[in-house]
Amino acid sequence: MQSFTEENYLKIIYHLAENTGNVQTNAIAEQMQTKPASVTDMIKKLAEKGFVDYIKYQGVTLTEKGRNAAIEIVRKHRLWEVFLVDKLNFKWDEVHDVAEELEHIKSTALIERLDEFLGFPKSDPHGDPIPDKNGRFAKTQFTKLIDLKIGDQGTITGVSQHSSAFLKHLEKLGLTLGKQIEINDVTDFDGSVEILIAGKQINISREVAKHILTSSNGKN
Repeated sequence: MQSFTEENYLKIIYHLAENTGNVQTNAIAEQMQTKPASVTDMIKKLAEKGFVDYIKYQGVTLTEKGRNAAIEIVRKHRLWEVFLVDKLNFKWDEVHDVAEELEHIKSTALIERLDEFLGFPKSDPHGDPIPDKNGRFAKTQFTKLIDLKIGDQGTITGVSQHSSAFLKHLEKLGLTLGKQIEINDVTDFDGSVEILIAGKQINISREVAKHILTSSNGKN
């Protein structure tokens, strides 16, 4: 059985590996807000338990055992986020920290009943896919808003940045899940994007646009 800290490391390695493949200790240290030496010590412990493969200067990869453990933590985290939003009326920018605590509950029976109680949701309040009890993710296809062209239409299906400040910013702009958008213009100078949403014109920065995920509906 893993400790809370070990579970946090496995989850962070899993998320980093989705983007970069082989994960460097410095990247883990940055996410954990700790020293690289402390990361190396923990990685060695995880390697001894069979959760990761670690080669000095080459980085860290999850073993099958480690990946399965990480996916289980991700599953619990995302199910709790759905519960907090759908049943307890938390806002989508309020649930991450609470779910960080709840994800460490060990009871498999509780999580399976939670999944059933929620109607076996396929995604969390931020649009991230929820793996089933066998660790399988529903296939999802999305296009980053920044990659849409002028005239393209789409539906907001997720975000890749989960900070409270970012989510509150989207909420203020009305850019929440399920909203229909159309690309009206893109500024060459700074990459900012002009969007039409519910007949209203708004402008967002390139930084914001690259973290909004959409299902493209083609051109108007």
